[in-house]
Amino acid sequence: MLERLNQAMEHVERNLDQPIEVADLARIALTSEYHLRRLFSALAGVPLSEYIRRRRLTLAGAEVLAGEETLLDIAVRYGYGSGEAFARAFRAVHGVGPGEARRTGAALRSQPRMSFRLVVEGSSSMRYRIVEKEAFRVVGRKERVPLVHEGMNPAIVEFVKGLDPRERARIEALSDQEPAGVLNVSVNVDEGFEEGTELDFYYAVASGADVPEGLDSLDVDAGTWAVFESSGEFPKVLQYVWRDVYTQWFPSNPYRSVPGPSLLSAKLAEGGATADAALWIPVERTTS
Repeated sequence: MLERLNQAMEHVERNLDQPIEVADLARIALTSEYHLRRLFSALAGVPLSEYIRRRRLTLAGAEVLAGEETLLDIAVRYGYGSGEAFARAFRAVHGVGPGEARRTGAALRSQPRMSFRLVVEGSSSMRYRIVEKEAFRVVGRKERVPLVHEGMNPAIVEFVKGLDPRERARIEALSDQEPAGVLNVSVNVDEGFEEGTELDFYYAVASGADVPEGLDSLDVDAGTWAVFESSGEFPKVLQYVWRDVYTQWFPSNPYRSVPGPSLLSAKLAEGGATADAALWIPVERTTS
């Protein structure tokens, strides 16, 4: 998988002055657009579209300083329809406009070219299993929240704290199947997976019961799930299991993620310092 991903990165480099379609990169990487976006974001720490934009403006910056072509020619080469659009994008990355950079020889920022390799740190043990599960429903309370890649999500924390304890208990009582207990359910994430874009978050349980009045629900199709279990310091274990799944497990196993909800549960140990985490991700087996 990593070899094919690096071939896709080579394609990016060869075509920075041409339109780059994520569908083409996914074909090179032998995966889906959805999985490629998620995997790249996890490995690189930046969305794929943003990486391509930064690489283009890195090369454009060098050409601006070289002074051999007009700014408009450079703008058009890298896909900008006007000098104004190019100037805005250039300033957003470099902190200075292209005209000023050329006049003053300003120091510009650079997005290094990326390649990937698998490093297994061995600092934690992650257990996984593959589960074929019939269609089910998650039932609870839903909120639209911004995506946060690192640390606790303040909007989620505030939403859960604001739930009445009696309503939490009502939701918890509906759990009647695996994955058991209260779940943090994330779904309908913007396809770019960029920080600050929104997703639907459910404080919910997996249930076959009818949906009680006043609660939200989400029907989940039958399918294949990869289930990851990990233990460690709370809340870091919740963040690390996500990181390890996308940076270590997916690149070295014949599966890819597919659109659908992710289900995360945590069982706190006495005192709350550590927790056992379980993450369910919808997947499909790849052919190569």
